Amino acid sequence: MEWNKRTIKNLLLIVCGGIAFYGLLQNLGFFIRRLGWLKDILMPFILGGALAFVINVPMRAIERHMGSGSGKGAKLRRPVALILTLMALCAVLTLAVNVIGPGVMEAAMSALDQLPAAMAELEAWMAKLEGYLPQLEAFVFDLDIEWDTLSRSLIGILKNWSSRLVSTGGGFIGGVVSGVSTFVIGLIFALYILLQKEKLARQGRQVCYGLLPERWADRTLEIVRMAGRTFANFLSGQCLEAVILGMLFVVVMTIFRMPYALLVGVLIAIMSLIPIVGAFIGCGVGALLIALTDPWKALLFVVLFLVLQQIEGNLIYPHVVGSSVGLPSIWVLAAVTLGGKLMGVAGMVLMIPMVSVIYTLIGDYTGKLVRKKGIAPEKLTDQPPELKSKLKEKRELNRKKREARRAAQLAEVMKQSFHIPERHPVPDEKKENDNDT
Repeated sequence: MEWNKRTIKNLLLIVCGGIAFYGLLQNLGFFIRRLGWLKDILMPFILGGALAFVINVPMRAIERHMGSGSGKGAKLRRPVALILTLMALCAVLTLAVNVIGPGVMEAAMSALDQLPAAMAELEAWMAKLEGYLPQLEAFVFDLDIEWDTLSRSLIGILKNWSSRLVSTGGGFIGGVVSGVSTFVIGLIFALYILLQKEKLARQGRQVCYGLLPERWADRTLEIVRMAGRTFANFLSGQCLEAVILGMLFVVVMTIFRMPYALLVGVLIAIMSLIPIVGAFIGCGVGALLIALTDPWKALLFVVLFLVLQQIEGNLIYPHVVGSSVGLPSIWVLAAVTLGGKLMGVAGMVLMIPMVSVIYTLIGDYTGKLVRKKGIAPEKLTDQPPELKSKLKEKRELNRKKREARRAAQLAEVMKQSFHIPERHPVPDEKKENDNDT
């Protein structure tokens, strides 16, 4: 190894990196706590960036349909597109609330109407239980129980439970206040990003080209653009899949005359924004609502859901969402499973476009390596031409061997079955054969 300035620099980087990694492992708990503290500080801005990305997808489409011009119209196009997008999102949320709210109230009123019948059944059950009270009283009397100690223990448990309830309530209120403030700050930050996204993008490119070599900066920006397109396509595909699934449930439940068809369809469509498992959550809520009216129809709804879920999971979702992010169906399922294990619901939503970006980068890299090695394109197929010909010749040879073996076995069986003697030519026949020759 030649000792020069570059080699020494690389060795120093390796040694410093090893020392830093060892220090990280030795103080892993401290670094995790620091990362949690940093995450709490940056959460409004992370949420704002996520909201800006989501809102930018429909806003960009609206802005594109408003045309391109110059002057005052161009300056007003961005704020008008943002206002129209926010109004559309508010309209969708209002429609969902107006559909879900009355349906839930109707289900609650139905449950209240059935409450007297349930109370009557409870009274009948208590009347039947009354006959067993003498036996129960004798059994309790025979037990040796220290009632004073038991009462003091119950009082202590109630005190601890009440104190925990108060502390939990205070923590819940604090969490709600913190969540609302984080959302408001994030929304304001998102609006600023959307109104100045070109300027922020130009500043980001300037920082990238200023800190990185030009080749690395080009590759970094290319990956960022690919990730942006992939996330946008995934978001639009997920929304389209949710709408298709919700409409499918509304139509099928209407055909089978099930209650709350529109409510359950909207609920499943909203929950389907969570990949794969969101629809199952909507199924549980829908089955509970239907069970308040008719338990047998709730059972039929569960069976119907399983059938539609198989159709949606195997046909609709992989083709709509998988094709929108350029990811095969098997990797869509793997990404959802891995994301759910690592980060829960957020991981399920984020892992599909992330895996799609990684899948594209690996495909590009391996494609460059194959082209660099000069591999013939036909060798990348399932069976290259020369391999197909060799396999065909081998199959033909094996077929001939099998036929010859079967013929020999058949001749042996015929010989053993009929005891065919070996025929020796007589002298006259031998002579005639010689004359013929």
